[in-house]
Amino acid sequence: MKRSNITLLSFFLACTIISCHKDTVPYTQDGNWITRSQLNGPARSEAVSFTIGDVAYLGTGWDGLNKRYADFWQYNVDNDTWAQIASLPDSAARSSAVGLGANGKGYVGTGYDGFNYLKDFWEYDPASNEWTRKTDFPGSPRYEAVGFGIGTFGYMGTGFDGSNALKDFYKYDPGTDTWTDIGFSGNKRYSAVTFTYNNKAYIVTGVNSGTTVNDFWVFDGGAGTWSQLRHPTNYSSDTYDDGYTNILRSNAAAFVITQTATGDKAYISTGENGGLYTFTWEYDFATDLWKEKTPFEGPATTGAVGFNVKNRGFIATGRSGSGQAAQSDFLREFHPDEVVNANDN
Repeated sequence: MKRSNITLLSFFLACTIISCHKDTVPYTQDGNWITRSQLNGPARSEAVSFTIGDVAYLGTGWDGLNKRYADFWQYNVDNDTWAQIASLPDSAARSSAVGLGANGKGYVGTGYDGFNYLKDFWEYDPASNEWTRKTDFPGSPRYEAVGFGIGTFGYMGTGFDGSNALKDFYKYDPGTDTWTDIGFSGNKRYSAVTFTYNNKAYIVTGVNSGTTVNDFWVFDGGAGTWSQLRHPTNYSSDTYDDGYTNILRSNAAAFVITQTATGDKAYISTGENGGLYTFTWEYDFATDLWKEKTPFEGPATTGAVGFNVKNRGFIATGRSGSGQAAQSDFLREFHPDEVVNANDN
């Protein structure tokens, strides 16, 4: 009888260990990162990206030492190739700027040139392959702000002015080359991420005075209003957020993929919070819930950019440490419904 009890206890413990492993590490076989063509230009971090139609663009950034870039490149997702396009003027080289696409054009504004915080604003016309300076961003000069495009309008806000985190937000009208103050209901922050879906833009993560902020907001482009979503931390007394242990971060990258096996989702990966991150999380628009996925299959990285084009999600460039040698020219694509495969990296 005693021996039988020991056997049953051993079986129970073994089952418990297996069960716990499945519950706590479900993401190890949930999503796959695939290495794509490296950027043709120099390795960098703190770049910007935007999409116009079915083409993604990447430019500006920092070499990890003293150089800021003004060059720009376009990525063709169909043949996995990069081609250089017109650069910003050399005097407009910068890092930690904002890039966004709106009304068939690309825009770059704010940032840091190595000496000054910036507020100038530039428009890229893909038809003429030319950059034109537009009306300056109306807020104070800053870097590590966020921006997004909804329909024919662009939006920019938050950031850091050298002394303080900011929360002001503005709408840009390309038709009149004017800005309008739209406010922001959330906390001050810089180094946050945004992503857009169904005429709405989402802003999450970031820091203020060295502390991560945990409020999560959505902007409705049609109504022009902000609404708060569930906190991406273990904030409630319910169980749904008990595993939200490493979503918060700064300098992350984000993108959206629709028509996955389980619906339309946003993804956030890389960044930093006390150390560099590979943690990847999936956000479900339908349920306002997060799920951890396969970690980024490159080195722990910060200061990368994320973009989605033709319903495919990518993370490019970034840095895995300090100095020029730690800057990256990589491009990796995430397939959320595939089994992880280390051989394609």
